Parts: sequence; C-alpha cells; structure tokens
Amino acid sequence: MSASVIAVDDPGDERLAPYLNLSDRELASRCDLFIAEGEHLVRRLLASRIAPESILVTHRKVDEIAPLAPPACRVYAASDAVIQAVLGFKFHSGVIACARRPRSPTVDEVMQSAGSGRFTLVICPETHNTENLGSLIRISAALGAGAMILGPRCCDPFYRRVVRVSMGAVFALPIVRSIDLATDLAALRARWEIELIATVADRAGAESLTTGTSRGRRAAILFGSESQGLSRQWLELCDRRVTIPMHLGQDSLNVAVAAGIILWRLA
Repeated sequence: MSASVIAVDDPGDERLAPYLNLSDRELASRCDLFIAEGEHLVRRLLASRIAPESILVTHRKVDEIAPLAPPACRVYAASDAVIQAVLGFKFHSGVIACARRPRSPTVDEVMQSAGSGRFTLVICPETHNTENLGSLIRISAALGAGAMILGPRCCDPFYRRVVRVSMGAVFALPIVRSIDLATDLAALRARWEIELIATVADRAGAESLTTGTSRGRRAAILFGSESQGLSRQWLELCDRRVTIPMHLGQDSLNVAVAAGIILWRLA
C-alpha cells in the first residue's frame, strides 16, 4: 500500500507549514522536525530508518516519488509556482521532505551494538560550521566509522545544510549528541576500553601518519574546531596524538580534509 497523494494549490495551506521559510531552529523548537531537500536526499531518506512525515513534490515528480513513500506519509503535490511561493526561492529539484528528528542514542547504546570486532568512533567536541560537519559525517560514514559523538557546542547534525552536505549519510550513521562529553570520554576509556586519539597540527609530541601509525581494535579519533583545534581539556583526556606532516610552510588543513586523510589511514 502506497501513500495517498494530496493536491495542494494554495501556498498558504496550513498543511504545508513546515515547508514555509522557517529557520532550522524554528523547525526544531516548534515541532522537532528537519528538512531534506532535493530528489537525491529524499530518496535516501525514504531508504533509511527515518520515515518522513510528509513530502512536497511538483506534479512532474509525483509518479516517481509517491510509490516510494510509506503509507503513513502524506504526499502533497503542487505546481512549481506554488512550491516556489511556499519555500521562498526557486527550487528546481521539485522534491522536498519533512521528517521527525531521530532520538540521539547514548554512548552505551552505540557501544553495545558495536560487537567485539574492530570499531572506530569519530568525536567532534566543537564543530560549529555546518558545511564542515556535513562533510565530516559523510567522510566518517564512507571511511568506516561506526558512529560519531558530538559535543554540546557542535552545530545540529540535522540542520538543513548539514543534511545536504552529508548527502544523506546523517540518516545512516549513528550520531550521539553528548550532554557531558568529558564524562562520556571517560566512560569510553574505562568501561569500553576505547583508545582516544587526538588529531593535532603541532608536531611536538605527536606521531606522524607517515611513520606507520597503528591503532588498537577499538579507537576514537577526536577532531578539533575549525579555528582552534582541540582544546587542552580534550588533549589531556586522550591517550595519544597524531598529526599530518605538512610542506611548503603550511600549518593546517580544513578539518574535513584532515579527517579524510586520517580516517583513510586509521579507520
């Protein structure tokens, strides 16, 4: 049984309220929802464990998208002009969905489902930039991380731009929103025997990735903020530090670029 299609011709229709030009914060605070925009992202959402509450599609896309939607999902079909009026900008893809934010798992839940084999965590104490976080989620999922833990000062992984830049990886990768990261890191070391690895730009006291750096069966790799890196608080909680050797006077890389290199080597 597929979802029913509801024709809408009024941009002011109350049923389309989540799609109005609302900010991410408004969506989260009013109704705990997030937006996935574009056909590619919506298809990935429909294939994930997160069921959309509704989908807004242009008439030309109804036959492609409606059969993929679960029965409980409301599929609203409208003209391009109506969708543009609702969103407040030209939207060429013609497919956008609204879904409820999934509950954040706990560290213990993630570790209980990890099994006894090799396991990699990515930890971001303070990633503020939405594009960087989206890239980090996508890279972590692609290069073998089993889950990600975000500190309380990180931006929301279900902000619209994060979802878009992650290319839907946020729907699949378990993401813990830590309330007390220091306590969670201590639990990872003591209860789950996780090796904590800090990534740094400073070579002093750090292992170079070019020297055959190895890792244990279970490891968590910490990536710092875009401007300051990892603060002393996080560095002191880690077991070791690793760095990427630089040339031509360069002293750092974009955090997502650095994560790709380090995770390819360690994860």
